[in-house]
Amino acid sequence: MTSSSKVAVVTGGSSGIGLAIVKRLLTEGYAVFNLDVKPSGVGHYVQCDVSQVAAVHQAIATVLQQTARLDLLVSNAGRHLSATIEQTDEAMLDALFALNVKGAYAAIQAVLPQMKAQQKGVVLLIASDQALIGKRHSFAYNLTKHALASMAKTTALDYAPYQIRANAICPGTIETPLFHQAIDRYCANSGADKAQVVAEEAALQPLNRLGQPEEVAALVAFLASDEAAFISGSLQLIDGGYTAQ
Repeated sequence: MTSSSKVAVVTGGSSGIGLAIVKRLLTEGYAVFNLDVKPSGVGHYVQCDVSQVAAVHQAIATVLQQTARLDLLVSNAGRHLSATIEQTDEAMLDALFALNVKGAYAAIQAVLPQMKAQQKGVVLLIASDQALIGKRHSFAYNLTKHALASMAKTTALDYAPYQIRANAICPGTIETPLFHQAIDRYCANSGADKAQVVAEEAALQPLNRLGQPEEVAALVAFLASDEAAFISGSLQLIDGGYTAQ
């Protein structure tokens, strides 16, 4: 890392979409710090349980001690929960909100003082197409993704005077390790053929295929760039046309 390097923090950057984002930002010239519970071997790793607010603040303070600047936050850490409201007990709800919502809250809160001092910064929240639509068996997850959309809008408005931009990226069905793990669990419980299930998932998309993590990473790179300097407070869909139906 040189003194002129742009600095990015990515939460949950050790696998799937997060890992693709880390790799893409490295090619864009960023020094990338990955806050995750496990390392990936890519970028600078900072061990952090993103569901713990104090831990997130400490991790970002550690980054700033090394860099004295912070250009980009990508709040990506999160997990899915497939359940109706009746199937979601209080502990499940609390755990999902702690990671998906409070983790984003903590990360944004921690980076804003530095971005304000710089009079520039970009905050990107990895939400979901479920920030705009409902889906079955997705009560708590859907709540958290709507919360991220709200967080992007309010942050964009509150911090526009500091030239800080905030947007939410809303992926549809993306082929990640978590996607395959979910399909594997479904097939183990149902006896369904995995190849057929994956094909059916792809057929649900108007473009007749699954999205790839690298495509989400490309959108991150664009929204972080000066070419997107007038884009703030938006929900950026990358769903193959799914929500247009």
